[in-house]
Amino acid sequence: MTGIERYDRLLTGIVTGLLLPVITGLTVFLFSHGDRSLHAYIGRITDADIITHTLTLCVLPNLFLFLAFNRLDMLRASRGVLGMTIAWAVIVFAVKFLR
Repeated sequence: MTGIERYDRLLTGIVTGLLLPVITGLTVFLFSHGDRSLHAYIGRITDADIITHTLTLCVLPNLFLFLAFNRLDMLRASRGVLGMTIAWAVIVFAVKFLR
């Protein structure tokens, strides 16, 4: 097994597709002004009724990750990222329509 083939696994795509939006959201939180706690930040975006917009923007890097895996011919990993992106989309719709 060569270098890239070792990472071409469904689990690699699932884990990166799950963690990249979380890391993106935490990065946005760290660079936002005003709130000192994550709880206050989440409360602020919930009160402003932009939580679905924020979630959608956090999932956007999954698109680039999917395209990178696809370009590197890591089809199993790209399938995992696509699956997690669909799961994030279901979460966004659930938050939007159940709120």
